[in-house]
Formats: sequence, C-alpha cells, structure tokens
Amino acid sequence: MTCPPEKVGFDSGRLARIDRFFAAGTEAGRWPGWQLLISRRGEIAHLSAHGSRDLAAGLPVEQDTLFRIYSMSKPVTSVAVMTLYEEGRLLLTDPVATYLPEFADMRVYESGPAAAPATRPAAEPIRVWHLLTHTAGLTYEFYRQSVVDEMYRAAGFDGPYPAGLDLAACVERWAALPLLFEPGSQWNYSVATDVLGRLIEVVSGRPLDRFLAERIFEPLGMRETGFEPADPARLATLYGQGPDGRLVPIPPPPSRPALLSGGHGLISSAGDYHRFTQMLLRGGEFEGARVLGSRTVAYMTRNHLPGGADLEEFGRRVFSEVSNGGSGFGLGFAVVQDAAKQKDLSSEGEYGWGGAAGTAFWVDPAEELTVIFLSQCIPSSVQPVFGQLRQLVYQALVD
Repeated sequence: MTCPPEKVGFDSGRLARIDRFFAAGTEAGRWPGWQLLISRRGEIAHLSAHGSRDLAAGLPVEQDTLFRIYSMSKPVTSVAVMTLYEEGRLLLTDPVATYLPEFADMRVYESGPAAAPATRPAAEPIRVWHLLTHTAGLTYEFYRQSVVDEMYRAAGFDGPYPAGLDLAACVERWAALPLLFEPGSQWNYSVATDVLGRLIEVVSGRPLDRFLAERIFEPLGMRETGFEPADPARLATLYGQGPDGRLVPIPPPPSRPALLSGGHGLISSAGDYHRFTQMLLRGGEFEGARVLGSRTVAYMTRNHLPGGADLEEFGRRVFSEVSNGGSGFGLGFAVVQDAAKQKDLSSEGEYGWGGAAGTAFWVDPAEELTVIFLSQCIPSSVQPVFGQLRQLVYQALVD
C-alpha cells in the first residue's frame, strides 16, 4: 500500500469485506490462494493475499508471487499491435493476408461433418481490426460447440498445443481451417490474439518476446513479466478441480514454451500488471515512459462492435463472468456501456478482461480506479470472480 484507503475515498472497514469473502472461498476450497491489488488516483489503497501458492509445500501467496495470467496476456499483445499502428506500419483495415499470406482466400464453414465440411469463399477478408475485436471468425478448440471447434481439435489443438510447434506453425494450421462465420459479422472468443502475435513478428521483424520486452515491459519497469518465470521458485502452482471437487495440481508446461502465445502465455505479478494498468489509466504513459498516445488508448477502449452492438447479443459465446449484457468490446478489452444492464456495480467506460486460471483486471477511468485479482485455478468459469469482486470493490468507495 502507498496510502491509507481513506485518502483516496475508500472505507477501510468496507474493504475488509473483500478479504473476508475471498478468504472464505479459499477455506472452502474454491481457490488455492489469491492476491488482490486495488489502486485509485495512482495510489495503492489495498493490497492483500490469502492462501497458498503451493498447497503440498505449504508455501503462501506473497506480494511477489508470480502467476500465469492466461488471457490477461491479450490486452498486452493488443497494446503492442497498436504501437506499430502508431508508427504507420499497418492500418486497422489492412487485410491480415497482406502480412500473413496464409490467410488469403479464406473459406467459411456451411455444413457437414469435420472430416468432410462444406465451405464457401469468405466474402470479406480478415482485417487487423477483426483480430483485435475477436470478430475474425476464428475459434478455440475447447468450446466443443461447433464443427469448426472439432476441426481445431483434429488439427492437434486439443488441450496443450502440439509439442514443438512455434507460433508461425500454429498460425499456418489455423489459417488452413474454415472460419466459423464471415469476418465482422459476429463475436467469438478465439486464437485471434495469437495471430496478432505472429503479425507483430512479421511486421516488426522481431520475435514476439523481444518485441513485448522492448516496447512494453522494459519501458514500464515490468521486470517480472514474460513467457518464462522470472524466478521459478515464486511461480504459483496451477490447479484444477478433481472429480470430487477438490483442487488437484496440474503438471506445469515447459519453462520455455515453443509457442510464444500472445493470447494466453504470459507470466506476471500483481505489481508488474499494476504498472501496465496505470499506463492505460494515464493515457499511455507511466513514470515518464510513453507506450501509446492518449488518443490511441481512448480509441482502443471504446466499443468497436458493429453498430455499437452489445457483446452478449452479438457474441457466439460470451463468458457470463465477464458480461451479463451492457458491455461492448474494444481493441483488446471488454468495455462497459450500460452499467444498469450489466447488473454489476461499475462505471460506463470501464474496461478490462480476465484469464482462464481465475485472474481478472479492470480499469475505471471515471473513478481513476484499477483492480487486479490473481489466482491459479483452472477453468475460471468454475469459480468466476468478476461480478462479486466488482460489487465488493465499488461498495467500499464512499467519497
């Protein structure tokens, strides 16, 4: 903490409700452990942790614990793409095939089984903005809701991605599969941000890990963030739920992955990700390091769905822990449009996202507020945190 909560409009007693609620969840076996950081007006007003980063070893969650942030990687990659945009290296309307030729002549699934699907030529090319908004027609294999999802699994993307395939090889496989729908016509959470990572590599001529380090992590002082743990001893163990509902450890992935996933591959800490959220809240700058222009951040964090569509209504699949309605989607973030419709305490213009292992963050420009919650229990849909965390944070604001 860098200031008393009351200095920035919080009630300490009401903030304590947050810790009691999530501590009770830990004791009930919902999470192995967690960390929470709340800041307002640039000051850290609440920093707490509870439970274990490794249950078997009895190691507690500490201030410097490292977490796999999964899809909280996506906003980072989206910001990186926009640094290239600001240099004039690409346009949001550019066909992705301009840089990744494997995406030329895409086809859209119409009918039939995965082994012999009927497809038609896409009427619209996948454009850069389609990738940033998850409207490209790509998907994820784990949905198990469509024939195209099944085709992703048949191509080797079932659970851990194919061993030994790097980002370029994975992107080539995805491009060879049909689209779920015409680009721009629907929203579907997908591998689109991984494709953006490959786009960054081709446009910049730099490996994704080096580009992120040079453009974001090093300028912002994010020394704990990358595709490998800065200190393996501080990395929290990943857990899932066994058949009896108890937490069971999941074998860790390789310390140096072949696939540099801009969609889900980063490891970070609460302190590091706080520096990233502060950069966003301050319009692209933090402690003298400017990553993006203020107009670019404002543009990214408005609703980019066609016609100002609601994410819940426009989306093929929307995670209820992120949006019950009332949100749109910007260039890498969900954006609150109607707080009353969302049925959560929040502010119009608030933006953020979550990750598969029970991680979540948001930035609220109206309240000058950022919130980061980190845990390591997969999948996040089993123990959603967004809604209850929102109501508990905002009830503690009393100014």
